[in-house]
Amino acid sequence: MSDKPKEKAPSQAGVNPGHFGRGGMGGMGMPVQKAKDFKGTIRRLSRYMSPFRVSILFVFIAAVLSTLFSIISPKLMGNATTILYEGSIAKFKGVAGAKIDFDAIFQIVIILAALYILSAILTFIQQWIMVGVTQKIVFNLRRDISEKLTRVPLSLFDSRSHGDTMSRATNDVDTISSTMQQSLTQLITSIVTLVGIIIMMLTISPLLTLATIITLPLSILGTKMIASRSQKYFKGQQKTLGELNGHVEEMYTGHTIVKAFGREQKSVEQFNEINERLYHSGWRAQFISGMIFPLMSFIGNIGYVLVSVIGGIMVTNGAIKIGDILAFIQYSGQFGMPIAQVANIANVIQSTIAAAERIFELLDEPEEVQEITHVKMTQNVQGHVQFKQVTFAYKEDTPLIQDMNIQVAPGQTVAIVGPTGAGKTTIVNLLMRFYELKGGTISIDAVDTREMSRSHLRGLFGMVLQDTWLFNGTIRENIAYGRDGATEDEIVSAARAAYADHFIRTLPEGYDTKLNEEASNLSHGQKQLLTIARAILADPTILILDEATSSVDTRTEVSIQKAMSNLMEGRTSFVIAHRLSTIRDADLILVMNHGSVIEQGTHEQLLEQHGFYADLYNSQFAQKAL
Repeated sequence: MSDKPKEKAPSQAGVNPGHFGRGGMGGMGMPVQKAKDFKGTIRRLSRYMSPFRVSILFVFIAAVLSTLFSIISPKLMGNATTILYEGSIAKFKGVAGAKIDFDAIFQIVIILAALYILSAILTFIQQWIMVGVTQKIVFNLRRDISEKLTRVPLSLFDSRSHGDTMSRATNDVDTISSTMQQSLTQLITSIVTLVGIIIMMLTISPLLTLATIITLPLSILGTKMIASRSQKYFKGQQKTLGELNGHVEEMYTGHTIVKAFGREQKSVEQFNEINERLYHSGWRAQFISGMIFPLMSFIGNIGYVLVSVIGGIMVTNGAIKIGDILAFIQYSGQFGMPIAQVANIANVIQSTIAAAERIFELLDEPEEVQEITHVKMTQNVQGHVQFKQVTFAYKEDTPLIQDMNIQVAPGQTVAIVGPTGAGKTTIVNLLMRFYELKGGTISIDAVDTREMSRSHLRGLFGMVLQDTWLFNGTIRENIAYGRDGATEDEIVSAARAAYADHFIRTLPEGYDTKLNEEASNLSHGQKQLLTIARAILADPTILILDEATSSVDTRTEVSIQKAMSNLMEGRTSFVIAHRLSTIRDADLILVMNHGSVIEQGTHEQLLEQHGFYADLYNSQFAQKAL
């Protein structure tokens, strides 16, 4: 299973949403991820919004009022222009008592200032409320995802890349946050602005309104023609950018191997080839989509010409006032912007609903079998483990383990050997209830593990795996992870027992040495020693060792084997091993192949059978014997 994070989709570069021509549809050339069930996802997302419906309603009212105030402003400025114009003409003609009514103009200016201030205050309030609501909704989403990930079975992580799950929990949630915080209020204001501008234009002149709207089909047609041509280049740009990111990640992650095999030049040539394709597809995409703005400007200018010519004729005939013409020109200039914004936001909402759908798919994943109401808690566990007619399959149509029966006495060391894919690690997964059985039972001290709580069951085990896991913290914190409340003496004692104390003290900060991401400032063997120290500190009833000493040198392995012998004394231990020299002293060796135990016994007994185990053992030591 790959834990490589999924690459983020490259940003879809295109027309800046803020650069709209009159009637433009900015950003329509870019490919949009669409939801499979748009309405169903909207309904589910609205449930997260419903607790805040009063706040959202207030945001809606504030957005409407704020927009209405700004829409009224051009009309009022037009009135002020008319007063100024008519007063100036009257004075020019020498009309008796003619003057410019500055009091009326001043009143209009005061009203305009008040409207602008109110509009700004309402905009601030709606943004402030929406930010709070959005963060609470996102908080609830992240909480639900986090709780869900603690309830899903391990099979989910085996069947899905870690990167995909991380992307749903982070990137998709951020997409919803960004849309709700910005695009939702912008959608409201755009729609109100569009409706308000049309109404205001109609109150000024239906004829001029018709002249303005008549250019709209030309804008839509031109945008669609350009968008249909640019979209294939945007898709190509996305795909090629993904290839380039993947190539760079691979080359820099494996730079040691690249240099060791002298493939630098080949890597550079491959990069240049992908980069060249990205350049051509990106250039075409940007050039073609960039034609939208000048085309919309051209069509918009046609509208301005129509409005100016028709309006000039109407003013000459006294059918309209000069101030109304100026106001109308402002409205017609703003007319295309909300249309373009709505079109762009529609694309954003499509992508957002698709992101929400991915989150809900994760929240709908089947969960682990629920804990039974009355769980049996075993006290003073002895460590008697029994597999009785156990059946298991990762896939329904591909059975792995069938009718397995194993008896492990308290304190026994059981070694599990066999070729890759034989089912060795599967036994560990079943013991810990990482997976549920398809049939049969596994019991500890005669208590079915399904009748214990998972936390109690897993608390009985201590694990040291071949793949080490250490977190970003100090060495002391990583060892102490094995048991809550561990003292300094206990931590140091566990490190000594694991033969890790010496190398820890040679580090600059000793036990306070901070491990970086993936603990790459330690060797793999040193990391393994720390995980062994953690297991020793946990002092479990049952031990699971999965190739625990595979990454240390021979001398250290001998020391660890001594420590493990002391640790395993009196405890039931399951040891998975490929190097058979490490398990010759085991009380019981289970030889597995194709999910079944085909041989079992001590080392000497199995050698005497001259069977599968004997062949494995001899294949490892035949050369040594020679």
